[in-house]
Amino acid sequence: MTTVAERTRPVVAVLYREALPPRLAEIEEISEVRLTKADGLATALDGANVLYQWHSFSPALRQNWDAAASLQWVHVSAAGVSQLLFDDLIGSDIIYTNSRGVLSRAIAEFALGFVLNMAKDAQNSFRLQRQHRWQHRVTRKLRGQTALVVGTGSIGREIARLFHAVGIKVSGAARSSRPGDDDFAQIHSSRDLARMVHDYDYVVLAAPLTNQTRGLVSGEVLSAMKASACLINVGRGELVHTGALTEALESGSIAGAALDVVDPEPLPDEHPLWSMDNVIITPHMSGDTDNYLDDLSKLFVDNLKRFRDREPLHNVVDKALGFVPTT
Repeated sequence: MTTVAERTRPVVAVLYREALPPRLAEIEEISEVRLTKADGLATALDGANVLYQWHSFSPALRQNWDAAASLQWVHVSAAGVSQLLFDDLIGSDIIYTNSRGVLSRAIAEFALGFVLNMAKDAQNSFRLQRQHRWQHRVTRKLRGQTALVVGTGSIGREIARLFHAVGIKVSGAARSSRPGDDDFAQIHSSRDLARMVHDYDYVVLAAPLTNQTRGLVSGEVLSAMKASACLINVGRGELVHTGALTEALESGSIAGAALDVVDPEPLPDEHPLWSMDNVIITPHMSGDTDNYLDDLSKLFVDNLKRFRDREPLHNVVDKALGFVPTT
């Protein structure tokens, strides 16, 4: 005989691409689980009230929206969700949560690694080593340098804290200007980037991709940066106008760039950014550390327990804004 508790267990459609998510046994203890790939999502959604989108950037929900009549909550195993939102979902009552914060520290460490790499000329050291050349150089010290972190959410704040630890003075840029706090000396409006970037040695992009931030770093912004400054992008490739960045690097308008994300992604084989000595490119891996998949799934399990118990969920996305608002 089915108990009341069993009848009210959440029904969770788990959308995956290849590997199943960790902690699946814990999810099955809490809920009725329907495992599916994209081509079976419509069937899995029938009667389901939760979608666990482990296949982070699949468009399958949009493609199977007519089957989502019973859906109450979607959780995505990614922080950036701009490409997943669509008008019907935004206008619905469905709660939408993401994985904000899970990978923030790892991404911040990657950003600090980029700064250290560029300040200490590690790229040239590697090249000279391969050539068996002993060539002394001087490098840049970090204490007293300045950084502008564009995006003052979870990732941006972790970046600021690590930068502070090595003596970098950090300001932020967000949707609107406001007084500084423990992490940022001051917080500017990102609309004013072209007017403020000249004051900074490093401009670090950690903002979500929205209609307002797409192409935020334009040719105008790049030309306003110091010639000795470096651009770091651990946010989204589309935050930067790639053509303008290429021109700025080729002309020496800025000193260098470190890019964990690019637009398009991946870059075409023949793209000039690949071969520039003053550019570091990594394949969108800044948050991917040991056990990160387990950490992502742990967040979902915690939220699923809250959903079952009718408690407020963590990381609720403002669907109109495209990210989790912060105070």
